[in-house]
Amino acid sequence: MKRISDVPKICILLAGCLAIAGCGGEPGADGMIIRIGNGTEPEGLDPHIVTGVPEHHILLALFEGLVRADTTDLSPTPGVAETWEESDDKRVYTFHLRADAKWSNGDPLTSKDFLYAWERILTPALASEYAYLLFPMKNAQAFNEGSIGDFAQVGAEALDDQTLRVTLENPTPYFLSLQTHYSWYPVHQGTIEAFGAKEDRISKWTRAGNLVGNGPYVLSRWSPNEIIETIPNEHYWDVAGIQNDGIHFYPITDGQTEEHMFRNGEIHITYGVPISKVPVYQAKNPEQLRIDPWIGTYFYRFNTLRPPLDDPRVRQALAMALDRDTLCERVLQAGEMPAPFLTPPDINGYLPSARVRYDVDAARKLLAEAGYPNGEGFRTVDILYSTREKNRIIAEAIQQMWKKSLGIDVTLSNQDWKVYLSTTSNAVMGYDIAAGGWIGDVIDPINFLECFITDGGNNRTGWGNEAYDELLAKTMAIGDTAERNSVFDQAETILIEEMPIIPIYHYTHPFLIDPRVRGYTSNLIGYYAYHQLRLDNAASGEL
Repeated sequence: MKRISDVPKICILLAGCLAIAGCGGEPGADGMIIRIGNGTEPEGLDPHIVTGVPEHHILLALFEGLVRADTTDLSPTPGVAETWEESDDKRVYTFHLRADAKWSNGDPLTSKDFLYAWERILTPALASEYAYLLFPMKNAQAFNEGSIGDFAQVGAEALDDQTLRVTLENPTPYFLSLQTHYSWYPVHQGTIEAFGAKEDRISKWTRAGNLVGNGPYVLSRWSPNEIIETIPNEHYWDVAGIQNDGIHFYPITDGQTEEHMFRNGEIHITYGVPISKVPVYQAKNPEQLRIDPWIGTYFYRFNTLRPPLDDPRVRQALAMALDRDTLCERVLQAGEMPAPFLTPPDINGYLPSARVRYDVDAARKLLAEAGYPNGEGFRTVDILYSTREKNRIIAEAIQQMWKKSLGIDVTLSNQDWKVYLSTTSNAVMGYDIAAGGWIGDVIDPINFLECFITDGGNNRTGWGNEAYDELLAKTMAIGDTAERNSVFDQAETILIEEMPIIPIYHYTHPFLIDPRVRGYTSNLIGYYAYHQLRLDNAASGEL
């Protein structure tokens, strides 16, 4: 769903309790505040520009789409839209917006706000990396690619202020689930245009005091690399359902610092857990450790435009010399599964048939065929990762595997999250091999495989394959699940054969949570209902 912030960020050390009263979240000077580790400083808070998990977490608090998700099973529940109807051919959806839906400044929220937002994210000049998530809508792709210039031809129509009709290119079984993703959220036209043009990628409209959202919370403070504070939105349609006095997000890159803050009662939910601390909590404080399922895959991207990584035999050799079983069992230790393919297994019954096998002899043979017997003549390549201990440990393990098995030298580099995103962008491509990952935006194989369509915003490998693109496009018009899965399998076979990425492991989500926290429900895509969180101070909260 996002670029995984397992690949984050900006290291900070928050001393004491940041001089904030009520740090444990008890009712007091600042009320019942829920304090959450966010893993990194977000790239930004413009829902049409960002692509990462850290940003996703915060945007869930500040905005809301037509549909919310039930946090237990991710089934669609009413959001801004109180009700909706689906046509018999499953191509037309009519949404009826709440009469009391408002922006955080008190302005009425209307169907035209959604049209403005969708036109904005699809505008070619904005160059949104997530624009493709709107492509199920009729003519959305054509508008984004510039083959049509009139947004009125796109399948979105405001029938009146409270009624919105969406027409799709083809029946899309996950369409309602897409509405929970921030790429489909409305944005406030007046606020955006008060600080520039609608297609501006850099703007002051997302700053505290400027940002106007429609979610359960309002951005009240943003101290970069320190804290992002939110307070309840008094104009939110379900303000009576908010169970706390605000959510504070802490961009803590260093896992040891975050774990120390948790033990001191300074945060209630961490972003992750240091690898070395997982067995400790399992043995001594299991009630504070959660290891949730997470539908996602950690992988390495290749810059396929740079020799020797432009040779598929080299990429295959590197992939086959990676011992995923040992990495998961001896290094990660939190129930992660080896990933011989990209798409997590059994999404809607889909299980890829093409797999990367661990075969050092075959890897050496391929490398020799490519002109590098025993690694001779192979230039030193670099693995780039975003600053976080887990990424470093994985990179060091892989560095040793490739040296031992293939005789090649690898250097390691780390960058803060924002710099990393720029370095690995399609515009820059300033890397050899880069750590990455993907958490599903929706529970469907297309959401993983479409990341690597030619010139796709989240591809960032320089790789493209026309047959691959055509197969994924074909799935859009297939209604039968088994037939659709068969086409996905053909596409993923191409991906595994050409190997622009190395799938490494399928995620779990290990994190720490204060036993007093109530209202937290785990799900496969990390969809949080922050307004439901509260603290039970009668429960055991000794940390």
